[in-house]
Amino acid sequence: MKLQSYVSGQWQEGTGSGVTVNDAVTGKPVCEVGSEGVDFAAMVRHGRDVGGPALRAMTFHERAAALKAMAKHLMERKEDFYTLSARTGATRADGWVDIEGGIGTVFTYASLVSREMPNDVIMVEGDVERLSKGGSFLGRHVLTSKPGVSVHINAFNFPCWGMLEKIAPSLAAGVPVIVKPATPTAFLTEAMVREMIAGGFFPEGAIQLICGSTGDLLEHLLEQDVVTFTGSATTGRKLRTHPNLVTNSVPFTMEADSLNCAILGASVAADDPEFELFIKEVAREMTAKAGQKCTAIRRVIVPAALLEAVANALQARLEKTTVGDPGAEGVRMGPLVGRDQALDVRASVERLASECEVIYGGQETFPLTGADNSSGAFFPPTLLRCDDPHGKTLAHEVEAFGPVSTLMPYRDIDDAIAIARLGKGSLVGSLFTYDDTEARNIILGTAPWHGRMLIINRDCAAESTGHGSPLAPLVHGGPGRAGGGEELGGLRAVKHYMQRTALQGSPTTLMAITSEYHAGARTYSDEMHPFKKYFEDLQVGESLLTHRRTVTEADIVNFGCLSGDHFYAHFDEIAAKDSFFGKRVAHGYFVISAAAGMFVHPAPGPVIANYGLENLRFIEPVAPGDTIRARLTVKKKIKKARRGEEKANGVVVWAIEVTNQADEPVAIYDILTLVERRED
Repeated sequence: MKLQSYVSGQWQEGTGSGVTVNDAVTGKPVCEVGSEGVDFAAMVRHGRDVGGPALRAMTFHERAAALKAMAKHLMERKEDFYTLSARTGATRADGWVDIEGGIGTVFTYASLVSREMPNDVIMVEGDVERLSKGGSFLGRHVLTSKPGVSVHINAFNFPCWGMLEKIAPSLAAGVPVIVKPATPTAFLTEAMVREMIAGGFFPEGAIQLICGSTGDLLEHLLEQDVVTFTGSATTGRKLRTHPNLVTNSVPFTMEADSLNCAILGASVAADDPEFELFIKEVAREMTAKAGQKCTAIRRVIVPAALLEAVANALQARLEKTTVGDPGAEGVRMGPLVGRDQALDVRASVERLASECEVIYGGQETFPLTGADNSSGAFFPPTLLRCDDPHGKTLAHEVEAFGPVSTLMPYRDIDDAIAIARLGKGSLVGSLFTYDDTEARNIILGTAPWHGRMLIINRDCAAESTGHGSPLAPLVHGGPGRAGGGEELGGLRAVKHYMQRTALQGSPTTLMAITSEYHAGARTYSDEMHPFKKYFEDLQVGESLLTHRRTVTEADIVNFGCLSGDHFYAHFDEIAAKDSFFGKRVAHGYFVISAAAGMFVHPAPGPVIANYGLENLRFIEPVAPGDTIRARLTVKKKIKKARRGEEKANGVVVWAIEVTNQADEPVAIYDILTLVERRED
């Protein structure tokens, strides 16, 4: 069987012979992979000219809904993916991280985008920058979709998650994707993409797939395109310096394999819970996905006094790891992805052994369950020991991308930090300690060399996701050897595919562009109270100026009794004179409560509920005898998807300004209300 690419709206089989991919367990052929004959220029044009405009016409919320529907569809077919995943050498637990972890990331982005991004095609970022004394000239940052394509060149170890964690933020941003999976596991990626295409969740041209070489694809990319890469640092450097990418300043994000470390704190004793947690985590990271993880622990940094204890405990735990066919009962670690990968790992171990001692594993033949050493791509869990981590440097330079780690001792905290830094940049490091002072010192010393740091102790271990688990809300990437890039990190990943532009102009013009009210913009009002209007009828900039109210002594006393707030500035005349205010003042919360009483319409209407209050600032004090009024202005509107039997609604954000008798602002804030929509 030859895998097909999805190009310009059609499934296309490469011409000529491709690369044969074999089953990692049996060594038998699975498929051929080749992209010869693909018109890569047409592929890029199709994404830009067909997929891009249709995708950008959708709002962020519509794209989020499409992501959610696609994730549901993929989850319903997960067992088909698990069957294929086993042929890559993955156990069920390995496949869960890749398949359901990847789909879960799509769900997370669907929720994140619908919750934190506007139901629009433009996103306002940050606060207003006032650029003039009178306030007639403002600055604002906005994010818009890049009108190009994003090319994702992925590694073999996570054929599902590696694809999904990149395409979810790209599609959410409105940028079509071209997915290029690694050849050894492309058959699993292809099966998942087929389901994406068949479901029709996104417009034609939004998702394309290359099974095989990228050919001259990079030659056709321009300044609005984006490239992401996951894999070896050597390959990444070649791609990053591609002449066309350099000429057109094409953004390039690289996530490379790194020599990640785990540090056992100097304060930890052999009978502490943190010691056992450390042993479990190192062993798990060595054997999960047969050690084929860019986040796997490669360097195990421990106090010199505990080196023997750690070595013995790790060997005892690794002895319990059953290696073999992932489909066989009791197997906890499968083979590497292919024979070539097994040969590469063996060569790397032999190189490491020239400076380190192999204290466990490393042999060519070893017990297997449901398989034998003559077929497949099996390699045993292997532990090395480097007693001189400063003088013998190969453990900080050579990565055996399999179930291989190296033990190394440190003298004190400063030495542990120095050893960790020798990795020259890592995706993740982990620290096991119950001493918070020790944790702070080590993190401050190592954080600049790591994209993520995990601190584990008895308090959080039960709920920890572990050393090797990148999570959608947190950045994934690292400095130096790790590639210097970032993925995930919540909305940071979506923004990577968008252009940040600083706008300068009048409040009214910026309001028209951003669909968000800015102080100083022209407002308008009519005879109908805005709380009597449906969501669709309200317009950004629509305003209501309330009647006045004079604050009295009785107001302050009554509010204090009702709330229980008898702070001296409200009740003690003598103390208040010596205070910051110089006189007695009303409660700040009374002021905003009184403002609500002035602008709320009491009769039933389309306003369903108060949804929250944000950005509250008290500007000037309000004293007995002062007169206040409020201005209510529609700041922005967020249309919400209808759920079940609930009334169709949206969130309206209202800018509130409370002023005194001198027209000076005394309080400013935003309130959010749920407002009923007319039936669609």
